[in-house]
Amino acid sequence: MSFENLNLIEPILKALRTEGYTSPTPIQEQAIPVLLDGKDLLGVAQTGTGKTAAFAIPIIQKLFIEKQEGERRGGIRALIITPTRELAIQIGESFAAYGKHTGLKHLVVFGGVSQGSQTNALKTNIDVLVATPGRLLDLMDQKFIHLHLIRFFVLDEADRMLDMGFIHDVKKIVAKLPPKRQTLFFSATMPPEISNLANTILNNPIRVEATPVSSTAERVEQGIYYVEKNDKKSLLIHLLKDPAIKSVLVFTRTKHGADKVAKELTKVHIKADAIHGNKSQNARQKALSNFKSGQIRVLVATDIAARGIDVDNLTHVINFEIPNIPETYVHRIGRTGRAGASGIALSFCDEEELNYLKDINKLTGQAIPIIDEHPYPMSPALIAKGSPKVALKQKPHFKGGFQRRRPEGDRR
Repeated sequence: MSFENLNLIEPILKALRTEGYTSPTPIQEQAIPVLLDGKDLLGVAQTGTGKTAAFAIPIIQKLFIEKQEGERRGGIRALIITPTRELAIQIGESFAAYGKHTGLKHLVVFGGVSQGSQTNALKTNIDVLVATPGRLLDLMDQKFIHLHLIRFFVLDEADRMLDMGFIHDVKKIVAKLPPKRQTLFFSATMPPEISNLANTILNNPIRVEATPVSSTAERVEQGIYYVEKNDKKSLLIHLLKDPAIKSVLVFTRTKHGADKVAKELTKVHIKADAIHGNKSQNARQKALSNFKSGQIRVLVATDIAARGIDVDNLTHVINFEIPNIPETYVHRIGRTGRAGASGIALSFCDEEELNYLKDINKLTGQAIPIIDEHPYPMSPALIAKGSPKVALKQKPHFKGGFQRRRPEGDRR
């Protein structure tokens, strides 16, 4: 299957070729025909499956055709709601890339920065608006944004909306939308409250799924280190001595923890920075830009801040702290091994996190391979409380890790 088989218009195909995309991912292959046909869609897809293109491409095509046929009226026609600034920016970049030959205009609005430039941009002829809920409601209350002409509505990362307490904001926004619209609803998981929300805003949707949340990416090789809590910093520094770890996203549970880890790495001359909700938008964007360009080697992040991070050729993810929600582990390691490339995900597990690890193994239906050979092992008595020991399928090729395979296939 290629994008040419999906009845896409030439301006989009040209943009996809420029981006180096030739074959759609499973979620794109399933969703694009449904959306071009005008039907509502319920997409169950975790990070790294290509869902942004799955909704952006058909929206761009339908808006472009309307414009060509003279149906275009002034006002915002497509609205995408997403929980974080970083994800909003990433979605905006996708609309810019796929729609570069269509003449359509998009705008991204989010909080944490002055609204002046955003309100000025709203005075121009905007076709697509990408927004976080809080800033969108603020601009609606001030009469800068009106939603009565919306024909395409996308609710992205709905489960994360719930986690961040945005569900009530989302309901307020939905109440202002015209009833006659096409609605696209994406969520990595479907807890009851999210399922109920989907039922209230979708009209006879087609359901598509890609990589259930219990499944870890096939190209991501995993390893677990049993290590005392106080030794985690030393183990991280030890691993980062290996130049094979070219770019690594390190996860912590808290904002304070992210700052602390980044500072400790900087002290030993490892280029690192932290990204989390307490940092200003400019600081977050600078850290992310420096990471993408290779100016810093390590980006330390909390789960919410990392949700929108999409970095080409991210070689490693390290869970400095095991997440207490097992689905979060799957999302974290999905940041690497994307779009045909391979990746490595390493996790540090201390005594207090043994039950978290058991929950992850239960969810994924597999035990993460244990890496014994490192200078900071946990005592055997404590390890005995953890998951059953699983032998590595191959000999480690760097200090306590795996050899990275050469990327395969096209990046999507």
